[in-house]
Amino acid sequence: MPSRFRFWLCLLVLLTAWVGGKTAASEEPTSGWLAGRARAIITPEEPMWMAGYASRDRPAEGKLHDLWAKVLVLEDAEQQLAVLVTLDVIGTARPFMQAIHGRLAEQYDLSADQIALCASHTHSGPALKNNLSPLHYRVVDPEQQARIEAYTSQLEQRIVELVGEALKSRVPVQLSWGNGRAEFAVNRRNNRPEQDVPQLRAEGRLQGPSDHDVPVLAVHNPQGNLKAVVFGYACHATVLSGYEWSGDYPGFAQIELEQRHPATQAMFWAGCGADQNPLPRRSVELARDYGRQLADAVHAVVNQPRTSVAPRLVTQSREVDLPFTELPSREQLETDRQSTNRFVAARAQLLQEQWDQHGGLADTYPYPIQTWQLGEELQFVILGGEVVVDFALRLKSELRQTRTWVAGFANDVMAYIASRRVLDEGGYEGAGAMLYYGLPTSWAPESEDLIVDEVRRQLDP
Repeated sequence: MPSRFRFWLCLLVLLTAWVGGKTAASEEPTSGWLAGRARAIITPEEPMWMAGYASRDRPAEGKLHDLWAKVLVLEDAEQQLAVLVTLDVIGTARPFMQAIHGRLAEQYDLSADQIALCASHTHSGPALKNNLSPLHYRVVDPEQQARIEAYTSQLEQRIVELVGEALKSRVPVQLSWGNGRAEFAVNRRNNRPEQDVPQLRAEGRLQGPSDHDVPVLAVHNPQGNLKAVVFGYACHATVLSGYEWSGDYPGFAQIELEQRHPATQAMFWAGCGADQNPLPRRSVELARDYGRQLADAVHAVVNQPRTSVAPRLVTQSREVDLPFTELPSREQLETDRQSTNRFVAARAQLLQEQWDQHGGLADTYPYPIQTWQLGEELQFVILGGEVVVDFALRLKSELRQTRTWVAGFANDVMAYIASRRVLDEGGYEGAGAMLYYGLPTSWAPESEDLIVDEVRRQLDP
């Protein structure tokens, strides 16, 4: 073979190898997303009051499993950020939310629309200051009040630290989504007594609206390994009512998923399940079983083809003035202050303090509404308060159905958020629960439309 020919042949081989190697490297999946994660145990270290039930008469005694705070930071191709915080607590209050917002704005230049605080609403977690205050903080002894205050402050600090850790850990990822299904949620307003639920379910005779969707957001690294999975379900975390710390069924679901996918951080957000209960209930085995059912639904989505999420992120939030019905008079508060019902008396004292400070009671409440748009089609609606299922069903019907996810119990859990239907029907979700949250009266009938209109404004400007 002539030397000149050998020279060009060798050069061609080298160029082919170089181009081939570069092509192979460039084909490694890159989606334009970055994500970081962090987590910490938040189980109280000393006995303190638990949140959720008026019947409890002493602090917690041991634990079934640890409680967690978890953070996922998402960054799109234009360096827009969103910070999702999931917490094994019953709910956070407006002063807590504002403190988190202020500190994250100062330290990391994050705005309120970029930060979502999502509580699992477990009724086996710690009481927090300013949340359900007449039910817990205002009726316990000073030692327990001090512990609630200290824990709330420590939790605030830990969340800020975790956000910092998650921001520092950002790496390239791929995002995808899908929807599963779980059916243990039951409309508690329409199916009583609960001991009849298994038979009603077997006969297909359960009544009332429910939302059995299980939305799933999967976060994979470029090599295809699952690094985080975010999922929701519309059902109260009220299987358990004892004195042991627990994340209830959402906690068991997260544990199950992290056992199946050891390198994964599983994160739960509560949907619009204010009028939904896991039935039957009241045993640890049932809590574990519902957790397994939910984990099965998520696992099925993760292991099937999903829809990729383009690297585009739009975050918005706004507080709307949600109106009350007729407010109580000063005379009524004086009467309630003398009530033998300690919760009625505690709320009256709280409202009297507000009256003295502001010269009267506010006739509206600053209700937080937040939306995140991920990619070209996924819409995540994040609502404050204990939101009844009607809101999710209406928003998904009027917007983009399975591509619209609706969380409740987020940011500021100030009360039940009842639909017009539930307000008209009354009952605990429509009226009675306002007592335990310390609000003066029920929401006005137009409140549902005000919330839905603001969601639509944010998603369709």
